[in-house]
Amino acid sequence: MSLLDFSSDIFIAAFFLYSGAFMLYTIAIMGRKWSGRKPEEHTARWGKIAFAASSIGLLCHLAYFITRWMGSGHIPVSNMYEFMTFLSMMVMVAFTVIFAIYRKIILGLFAVPISIILMAYAAVFPQEVQPLIPSLKSIYLNIHVTLAALGESFFAVGFAAGLMYLLRTVNFGSKDKNDRKQQRLVEFTLFSIIVILGFLVSVFAFRGAGYESVFVRPNVTIDSPGQENSTIEKVSYKMPPIVAPYDSEIESFQSFLGMDKPLFEAPSWMNGVNAGRKFNTVIWSLISGLLLYGLIRLIVRKPLGEAIHPVLDGIDADDLDEITYRAIAIGFPIFTLGALIFAMIWAQVAWGRFWGWDPKEVWALVTWLFYSAYLHLRLARGWQGRKSAWLAVLGFLVVMFTLVGVNLVIAGLHSYAGTD
Repeated sequence: MSLLDFSSDIFIAAFFLYSGAFMLYTIAIMGRKWSGRKPEEHTARWGKIAFAASSIGLLCHLAYFITRWMGSGHIPVSNMYEFMTFLSMMVMVAFTVIFAIYRKIILGLFAVPISIILMAYAAVFPQEVQPLIPSLKSIYLNIHVTLAALGESFFAVGFAAGLMYLLRTVNFGSKDKNDRKQQRLVEFTLFSIIVILGFLVSVFAFRGAGYESVFVRPNVTIDSPGQENSTIEKVSYKMPPIVAPYDSEIESFQSFLGMDKPLFEAPSWMNGVNAGRKFNTVIWSLISGLLLYGLIRLIVRKPLGEAIHPVLDGIDADDLDEITYRAIAIGFPIFTLGALIFAMIWAQVAWGRFWGWDPKEVWALVTWLFYSAYLHLRLARGWQGRKSAWLAVLGFLVVMFTLVGVNLVIAGLHSYAGTD
């Protein structure tokens, strides 16, 4: 067995260990009411088992990372598959660090699923080892990407703790206008997470069914003044095309639910042959998310926030607030070094300038400014509790747009990371 084959196998083992750890954390928290032991004893016993499982999973994840590095000859963070698998590993590292400080078992119930979702998202992209393009052959790849991902992983733990704080403190039984507003915002946050799960369900369902439709469209480029070059571009859809690429023709179309052609054509302002496919993915994510959300609501028969709220009974809200702040405070200087300082040094080495207003650079700066504002408002203005928690939740949404939205939607010098 080659190192790369072993790397893939151990990565799958890590995924299942994390999934098992998540179920054990669920038993530790939700099973305390029905166990014959005292709630504290039950939680402590199962929490130790859950943490052991997640720690073994992290060791497997580290083994994947090291063996893929050895097998490929370069650090495995150069494309979306590798970066997302690395980020998911860093989330578990950050969780382990915060858990070692605060010993809050319930944090695993919310932090571990983030890593699982990121691993599943990584599996959407091609997993083959790809040679580094010239601009990536630099020691700064190791420093910039790893530090940025580690900082973002602490932001993820801060997001988990902030969301837990909101679920713990929002009064879901109140009819007060302000409380109702908070309830709706929490529910929308949970719905947004379910939309991501819906995207994963759609991708893997249609991939498992072997679905594919192909479109072709002309692409005219101007090589020199007065001289045009016309080529034909193809775009393959792995999910049924509700939206076709702009100004395209069908090469092959696989019917789905009686569809013999796309329902719409992408508008002309959606530039790029893949724009329609990406828009189509967003639509399928929303459809799947709505169906999944509706199914869960049908099962629990109440808003999700209200259903989760009792799980956090007995948890000290002040501890959750402190964990949120501490995770972000640890992650911020690491992110500053990786995503800004070393990124600018690398940009100077690779492209001859420190800053060029590339979309990824801009959104990295937006992320940094957001968390700078969080720390300022927290320390100088005394924003604690609910205000702080909402900022932690919103901040991680900015992080995810920087990672996913910019890479996959907005074209720029960093677009190579979004090849799928």
